[in-house]
Parts: sequence; C-alpha cells; structure tokens
Amino acid sequence: MSIGMLGRKIGMTQIFDTQGDAVPVTLLKIGPCTITKIHEENEYARIQIGYEYANLNKLNKSIIGQFEKNKLPCFKYLKEYKTNNWDNLSIGKTLRIKELDTNNYINVSGISIGKGFSGYQKRHNFSRGPMSHGSKNHREPGSIGAGTTPGRVFPGKRMAGRMGNQKVTIKKLKILKVDLNNNIIVVKGSVPGKKGNIIYINQ
Repeated sequence: MSIGMLGRKIGMTQIFDTQGDAVPVTLLKIGPCTITKIHEENEYARIQIGYEYANLNKLNKSIIGQFEKNKLPCFKYLKEYKTNNWDNLSIGKTLRIKELDTNNYINVSGISIGKGFSGYQKRHNFSRGPMSHGSKNHREPGSIGAGTTPGRVFPGKRMAGRMGNQKVTIKKLKILKVDLNNNIIVVKGSVPGKKGNIIYINQ
C-alpha cells in the first residue's frame, strides 16, 4: 500500500554507524495525519490527508463544511495523493509513522530555501571571464543569441533571476531510526527546505 504523510523538518545532525563513520542525517517530525476524503476512480483512488488543526477564522465555509460533513476537526494543511490499494483506508483514519516500512525507501518533497535574485554563475554554474586587469568581462553574461535572425531571445534562456523557493523532491531516502513516541524519523542525507518547513513524504 502506498502511503503519503505530512510533517515538518526539524533539522540536520550526524550519527555514527557500526563502522564508526559519521553519517549526515535529517530529523523529520511526521504526522499524525488524518484521512479527510477518499475519491475513488476506475483503477485508483485519490486520498486527501490533513495535518495540524486550523483556526476556523482562517478557513472558508466550503472547507469547513467538508470537515463538518465527515465529522472531522478542521486541518490547516491538506494534501492529496493517488494509490492503487485503498482497501484498508477510510475517512477519519489516523496515519502514523508506524505505517511506514523501514526497509523501503521514501521520497521527500518540500520547498527549497529561497536565495533571492542571483546571477549566472551562482544560478546556472556558468564560467566567468578572465579576472586580469585588462579584461572587461568578469561576471557579465555575454551573448544571449544571434542578431537579425531570429531577432529575439528564445524562451527558457538561462539568465539571471530568482533562485530557489521551488518544489524539490529527493527520492529514495533511507530510514535509519524511528521514534514512535515523538513521531520522529531519521533519514539519511538532506531534505529540501529550512527548519520548520512543511514537507511531504510518500512511500
């Protein structure tokens, strides 16, 4: 059964394995999440999960009505995913990290750290010009296309602009430790976003 859950990034640290090597890890506080809606299709179902209770003053009537119809509390964050096996799932069921298979990898999605308006070298790893005194091309972009033909810049040209603050998915992260009491999992490697950011995991 594929499963998806919401949580927050706690931060990074390191642990030591049996060989004595330092392993960089990320701590994630996952769930508990509640199934708020199940929409069945022909061969799959769309499962909507809710995370963290919300303030009623910040929700519109349609969202509140959906929760009241299913006799559920109002949630601040909602996420929908597809699954081919939903026999064991029902509206109102609470998903916890014990549902995860520690022997399988997980995928983690989040919003990367925004780095503002960045230049060519930082954003696209372009090479710079000579740094000698006579050179007048240190960090300039150079040519961005031909002249009269085509007489324009093609869409998608790699140029300076806003960097980061985009959805990033890291696939096949290994679960090293699980703390059922505090709903915390320890995964090997880095996870997109900064401390406290909302992240989505699926397995």
